Amino acid sequence: METLNTLISINLDYLTVALLVIFFTAENVFNTQFKFDKMGKHLLENIGFLIIITLLNLFWATVIVNGVDWLHNNQVGLFHYIDLPLWLSLILSVMLYDMANYWFHRLAHNVSFLWSFHRVHHSDSRMDASSNIRVHPIELVFYFGSSSFIMAAIFGLSTLGLGLYVIIIIPYVFIEHCNIKYPAWIDKTFGLVFTTPNFHRVHHDQDEFYTNSNYADIFILWDRIFGTFKYKQPEDIKLGLKEFDDQKQSFWYLMKTPFINIPRHSDTNLNSK
Repeated sequence: METLNTLISINLDYLTVALLVIFFTAENVFNTQFKFDKMGKHLLENIGFLIIITLLNLFWATVIVNGVDWLHNNQVGLFHYIDLPLWLSLILSVMLYDMANYWFHRLAHNVSFLWSFHRVHHSDSRMDASSNIRVHPIELVFYFGSSSFIMAAIFGLSTLGLGLYVIIIIPYVFIEHCNIKYPAWIDKTFGLVFTTPNFHRVHHDQDEFYTNSNYADIFILWDRIFGTFKYKQPEDIKLGLKEFDDQKQSFWYLMKTPFINIPRHSDTNLNSK
């Protein structure tokens, strides 16, 4: 228990910066899945989002933690009426928080207003470790805040469970976005239960048929259960969104793009037959 408390007390901003450095370095050492140029400029543009998110977390992370803690202390939620061992409640917490994010992620692709913010992340045509931090701050508030409160209210999840989920998901999504070529056996083994980097790359394909799939962050089980799992050979994947060319990749443009009418380019009809 003491070890777990120490683990979840890690400063998440420091962890994010450290992981960004580690994985960006790895991309320059190991074989990459995609070949890009101007990656230094790309990194600097995405660091702009990291700065905004770090400032936002000074306030928003406290709101989320205090809100979940209040719900738990007032015994709101199902788990307060079921006698579960700590280890099982923590495993279920991680899975339930991940399932909540699956549904909120799916909503972000199917509700136009939410997509206008989420497309900032998908617009990246040079997906690498820094793409993980390319998230519009307004989406961050909706995505993580709403899902955390709702799952805590329904199931009575604790801040300990939330902390464990966050400390797992931050490095996990860096692995998913990192531009390293992974062996195929990972998809055939771990991929039965967990979201692999190749599965997440399918989610970042330009074609809306594939973009609207593989929503899960950690457990690809949710996509398999709810019928949204798709696969495409990594070498056939084209990243980004066609409506976002190289002239629409700057930090300042992406920050304002949710408020600009940009029609979505879709090839779904070509693949859904």
